[in-house]
Amino acid sequence: MASERDGGGRSETAGGRGAAGKDASTRRTARVRLRVAWMYYVEGLTQNEIAEKLGIGRVTVVRYIADAKRQREVKIWIEGSVSECVALERQLEQVFGLDEAIVVPEPSSPDKIAVSIGAATGEYISEIIHDDMSIGVGWGATLMESLATLSRRELSNVQIVSLLGGITKAKRYNPSEFAWLFASAYDADCYLMAAPALVDSVETKRALIERCGLDDTFRRAERLDMALLSVGVMMPDSTSMRFGFVSPEDRASLIRAGAIGDICYNFFDAEGNLVDHPINHRVMSIPMAAIKRLPRRVLASGGMDKVDALLAGMKLIDCNVLITNEATAAELLVRRDLRAPNETAA
Repeated sequence: MASERDGGGRSETAGGRGAAGKDASTRRTARVRLRVAWMYYVEGLTQNEIAEKLGIGRVTVVRYIADAKRQREVKIWIEGSVSECVALERQLEQVFGLDEAIVVPEPSSPDKIAVSIGAATGEYISEIIHDDMSIGVGWGATLMESLATLSRRELSNVQIVSLLGGITKAKRYNPSEFAWLFASAYDADCYLMAAPALVDSVETKRALIERCGLDDTFRRAERLDMALLSVGVMMPDSTSMRFGFVSPEDRASLIRAGAIGDICYNFFDAEGNLVDHPINHRVMSIPMAAIKRLPRRVLASGGMDKVDALLAGMKLIDCNVLITNEATAAELLVRRDLRAPNETAA
């Protein structure tokens, strides 16, 4: 468990007595909030004990604890390893030829899978990121959860590149929003894909790249040190399908074409090949062939509904770092064993 005590909530005085008073009040609130968080997480005091010691109400203590977590002033991570997860990691590395596998313990319920994998992803990034590094990022619920465990610090000459255009109707899961928040954690330069995720025609895509300045982003993406991605599936309620870019009719035709999942709206079949469909020609994303040539290609996804898509997505980008949950890891190995007689090792 680690706790950041960096004076969250600081703001510059805007001038005038009213602004100065508001600033002072904000700083006092931040100090009390961080003191509450310290007493609760580090000293192990109960909420009632904290309320009594600080002379505030228990409801206020509960609110401060929640606010500290929401503002990422408190980060919780358990050191050590679970033997079953470590064994799965070694098997995944051997069977799929990965440089590294990270398996998190099975969460208490399926709806916590993205949170668990996201937490491990943030810790992984925090360990490997360094000065003069360039990272391309995708999008999705799991990657958004990784922001909560990023160790925020200033680095020199770090570049974050969004690998996909924006989702105009999305809020929480917008690719541009994720790239920007990720870059902000490290005071990094952020390069966004200034276009929608899907455009109306191949001609529009070509014009945006060649005549609207996106060629620089595409060239920059070819020199990345790493791509951080997740896998989507073809279910109507999946992140990829939720925002109206892919109509129900397009979804049905993609499935007829053999699509079982996507990475940044690049739809692929069970063998890890892009399907022959117009959407794959209209997506404003860095080509999967370019991603495949990068030194480090990270997939962070999990859930039993994503096993087939993960198997194929790993092939599509030649994934060499996988971050997933325990049950998904075990099932990936089972499915790989079932298919092994008909294919060579990945």
